[in-house]
Amino acid sequence: MPQLVCQGANLACSFGTTPSSMVVLPARRVNAANMPAATIMDHIPMTNILPFGMCTTLSNPQVAAATSAAQGVLTPQPCIPVTSSPWTPGSSRVMIGNQPALHNSCQCMCMWGGVITVTSPGQFTVNVGA
Repeated sequence: MPQLVCQGANLACSFGTTPSSMVVLPARRVNAANMPAATIMDHIPMTNILPFGMCTTLSNPQVAAATSAAQGVLTPQPCIPVTSSPWTPGSSRVMIGNQPALHNSCQCMCMWGGVITVTSPGQFTVNVGA
């Protein structure tokens, strides 16, 4: 069963070397597990989607140039996500501010070919008593 994605969700990129975190600005004032909930429009690089360590794809011009300079030895470069389109497919049932909510089965594409996925939706339960 899909879970809504919220602030602090863990993300992964197929060409990144480290996980990243989702940043959801509290503008919509809709929460999931007491954290701001995300929509498919929360795909803005360096605002919602933070870097994934180093980028390892030759379709990234920086990686291609560094690899060429290293005589063909793959030379990863710092990741700077380039996501120009929303997450897909989005929730068919839950709307937040007239946009489909983001759930943990959605994906976002980086311009360099990376597939960004949600590895943990950011909803954590806290046991506060015995």
